[in-house]
Amino acid sequence: MYTYKYPRPALTVDAIVIARVAGNSYLLLIERGTEPFKGKWALPGGFVEIDELLEAACIRELKEETGFEAGSMQQFKVFDAIGRDPRHRTISVVFYTFTGRMVDVKGKDDAANAKWFNISNLPELAFDHLEIIRLFIQEHLDA
Repeated sequence: MYTYKYPRPALTVDAIVIARVAGNSYLLLIERGTEPFKGKWALPGGFVEIDELLEAACIRELKEETGFEAGSMQQFKVFDAIGRDPRHRTISVVFYTFTGRMVDVKGKDDAANAKWFNISNLPELAFDHLEIIRLFIQEHLDA
């Protein structure tokens, strides 16, 4: 058991999965099945286990919540704004991958649903995920 004098932030990972199909880009999202933001759409992701590497945690969370199996992912950015998660101080490392098709996905674990959305027509999103996606589009899709 670890004991610390000072509180520690939570570490999470989030996955951006882009399917490029017939000249369009689609983003894989999950519908949250639990609070906070139950019923809102979000990037797949979750908490890093104590014995996990970050990329492995992201690949695991992606598979657990959607059934999508990523062979590998690239690190995008770290998001650490105070108050970005109403539960507690959370720092997220975001990873991404591209695919050439929209594979069948299904909401699993704590995700009520999983679905591909055209990148130009996204639903209302939980947390700061719209900001994350906009930055990703600006840096990786609009270039």
